[in-house]
Amino acid sequence: MSLLQIDDLAFAYPDPPPIAEGWTARIGPGLTLLHGDTGSGKSTLLRLLAGAPADRGDLTLDGVRLADDAEAYSSRVFFIEPWTDAWEQVTARACIDALAVGERPFDEARWQAILAGFGLPPHLDKPMYMLSTGSKRKVFLAAALASGRPLLLLDEPTGALDAGSIRCLWAALADLLASPSGQRQAVVVASSDRIDALPVAACIELPLA
Repeated sequence: MSLLQIDDLAFAYPDPPPIAEGWTARIGPGLTLLHGDTGSGKSTLLRLLAGAPADRGDLTLDGVRLADDAEAYSSRVFFIEPWTDAWEQVTARACIDALAVGERPFDEARWQAILAGFGLPPHLDKPMYMLSTGSKRKVFLAAALASGRPLLLLDEPTGALDAGSIRCLWAALADLLASPSGQRQAVVVASSDRIDALPVAACIELPLA
């Protein structure tokens, strides 16, 4: 089953080489690793899959074509750039409440379990600017894994996490992917490292061939 269809996608910055040039692919349920060195374009490609303007191409997610209904497409994607400062002035709880709004129901029980595993409950009512880089990333990850959205785009999710939190992340991802809802979700993890802790359904290597 294909959840995300990518057809003839092209994007380039003013300086070569292009990130994508006529790229066509199908991404199905499970974990897809977007693998490449630092600077290879992983974050840019995630933005494009999330719906950022491309030079050319067509994206269809869960039956919704981006060009036909950008709002409906976006409601099916969870993507937060981990270094964003857009949420700095609100509490972690308010941030998650806002991110919980999507095309599918938010899984409150899963969210609570991930929060506990990450040790986040004591920090939920603090403004995001008071949290460490790792704690902010945990807030975004907890929201992502409970969102229920068909496409989750995770950019270097283990960055700034301690060893215990990384184990919690992999366990939460494994639980999600094994669940009935997770079997209808595609999780794309951009990483400069290979993933050994979980079975990988597919791997996209950068630069794209």
